[in-house]
Amino acid sequence: MRTQSPIRQHAGRRLVVGAALVDHAAAPRRLLAARRTEPSELAGGWELPGGKVEPGEAPLAALHREIGEELGVDIVVGPAVPGPLPGGTWPLGDRYEMLVWLATVLGGRAPRPLEDHDELRWLARAMLHDVPWLPADLPIIDAIAARLHDPTPRP
Repeated sequence: MRTQSPIRQHAGRRLVVGAALVDHAAAPRRLLAARRTEPSELAGGWELPGGKVEPGEAPLAALHREIGEELGVDIVVGPAVPGPLPGGTWPLGDRYEMLVWLATVLGGRAPRPLEDHDELRWLARAMLHDVPWLPADLPIIDAIAARLHDPTPRP
């Protein structure tokens, strides 16, 4: 596991972590999207899997825990997808801010929706906006799209 620099949280916001799960670390072509089942105000919206960092828990430890609980897989964490806030976080409304990393599934097991989600989809760059992402996730998805490789060869 990599070492972490201190994260500066903004007053009144709780830190959450998210995994931009991609199909290949060196040349990612697809991103995993997860459809929420709860809370009711978020149900049916699509997001990156992840969740809240518990008090005293390191963000990367929280990421591994959350992905194991939600998708039943272990992951290899890659580079961060830095957000616009100091510390590289992404704003999620007034109550949360999120750290996001690219990641791949370890060991060839297929992710499955175990907790908080009822459907998963692998989306190529051209299909990223085919699902209704939660509004706060849209800028993150756009940043990740720039890192995805187009699967069609260019002449």
